[in-house]
Amino acid sequence: MFGLRGRMHARLIALAGVFAVAGLLLAARVAYIQLVDDARYKAEARNEHYGQQVVRAARGAILDRNGFPLATTVNAYDVYINRADWADDAAALKGAAVIAPAIGRQPAELIGAVRKDKTGLYLAYSALDFDKGTALQAAKPVGLRLVETTRRQYPEGDLASNLLGFVGRDHTGLTGIELDFDKELGGTPGTIYFERDSIGNRLSLGAERPGQKATPGGNVRLTIDRYIQRLVESELDQQIARTGALGGTIIVMQPKTGAVMAMASRPGFKLSQLDLNDPNQALFRNRAVTDVYEPGSVFKLVTAATAIDLGVVTPNSTYNDTGYAQIGTSTIRNWDYSANGTTTVTQILQRSLNTGAVWMSGLVGADKFYASVKKFGIGDATGVGLSGEPDGLVRTNADPNWSPVDLATNSFGQGIAATPLQVLTAINSLVNGGKLMRPYIVQEMDTPGGAKTFGPQLVRQTVKPETAAQVADMMNQVVEGVAGEQAQTKGYHVGGKTGTTTGATLADGTVHNGNIASFVGFGPVRDPQMIMLVKLDYMNDVLGGQAAAPVFRDLAPAIFAYLGVAPDDPSAAR
Repeated sequence: MFGLRGRMHARLIALAGVFAVAGLLLAARVAYIQLVDDARYKAEARNEHYGQQVVRAARGAILDRNGFPLATTVNAYDVYINRADWADDAAALKGAAVIAPAIGRQPAELIGAVRKDKTGLYLAYSALDFDKGTALQAAKPVGLRLVETTRRQYPEGDLASNLLGFVGRDHTGLTGIELDFDKELGGTPGTIYFERDSIGNRLSLGAERPGQKATPGGNVRLTIDRYIQRLVESELDQQIARTGALGGTIIVMQPKTGAVMAMASRPGFKLSQLDLNDPNQALFRNRAVTDVYEPGSVFKLVTAATAIDLGVVTPNSTYNDTGYAQIGTSTIRNWDYSANGTTTVTQILQRSLNTGAVWMSGLVGADKFYASVKKFGIGDATGVGLSGEPDGLVRTNADPNWSPVDLATNSFGQGIAATPLQVLTAINSLVNGGKLMRPYIVQEMDTPGGAKTFGPQLVRQTVKPETAAQVADMMNQVVEGVAGEQAQTKGYHVGGKTGTTTGATLADGTVHNGNIASFVGFGPVRDPQMIMLVKLDYMNDVLGGQAAAPVFRDLAPAIFAYLGVAPDDPSAAR
């Protein structure tokens, strides 16, 4: 009997011990959860009871070089609708009757979209005007949830649209400066938390609490001058309307620094009429930076500079122009089929003679010619900092498919592909003492570490200073040494060179065999303050001197006056 009782007593003691140990372990676990790991479980509880919503940061402004805003941010509201509040048909109809007209939608369509949404909180409209949002909030329609946000505004209208680019519905940059500097402009988004039910729907009368505060984006100040940009765009639009050009590009740069003061391209798009679903995405690109073309006779400046710098010719050296050059089985003729007899290097540029360029490239030789072309930056992206910039195309004598006729045609700018910005940068070195400057378009931007500034950057010397001075003087003689030259500018001594080649670009980005008329000009000759490239695409046989040079002539005096450049001849400038 005692033995049985003893065994039962031992079992009870063992069982009590098990319960005691389990109780201690449970107490220890509770203590660990409450005292050590409480943050984790509180977070899990919050996640069960609260949903999270992103609050966009205020996007930084894009400014011109003088601080005037080109793109800025204003307060707005994102319009959300709580799906649970519209479960009842009567409530949905009542809410939609107020909300739909305010955001430009039809009530029935809006109700259908809300009920199809799986998130529980449907985004019905992004970045509604602040005043409209405030009025909508005052009406207190069923299901409405407004979240403060921002939207992009353009104080200068559609100015510089292809350069500035635009943001998408999620407020991130999609093209242009908005894309290339999205990190600096975008800031850091914040969060808010809201109570939700067991299946994730937002509670109508639930609490909201702030989470991480949004950090506004920084401003980006460009080298673009809004006044010069507007002059350029207006003249480009007028020229296209007058002549029926397919489109074109104008770039204005400071010669000594490489700062881009204006950059315009057509065809393009209007920020005020932006359609993200436009099938012609080619309209969104910045053609001054992304598109390549054959520079044509403008390139004769590079050939002449190379020959002079190597000492094989001087501006007064002569050759006998028979009107053609025979390269193997290929015959190259002057653009006007002229034969000019004894002709100087300066006259080669004045008359834009293909045969003269071929003669100079033959004296230089292929190795030295292509080495010089590379020094001028042709075939390499400029490094301006804008996306979509290609290297261009130069086929050198190292290519097995190269032939001597390539050297001949390259000497007058055919068979070479470069962007308008590449061409302007290369020719600018001849106006700037042989110094090839890296073009830049951003002069300052805000960063978390403070303001970051950008300035002139010398890439390399293309030719000796004295060579550059001689070529710049010849550019002046091209404009002012030829009667009736269309680039002659009232009141100022200027220089430049025309170019004409084929391969005009249509609005959809395809290439047509029409003419590209171009002109690169600078001034004043005594102290260059501006250099400009004008490029116009045509369906027919229009020459650079006929179409592009007059654009420079018409724009230059206004730009000089704005920059405070005194006329060389005040009486003529009036």
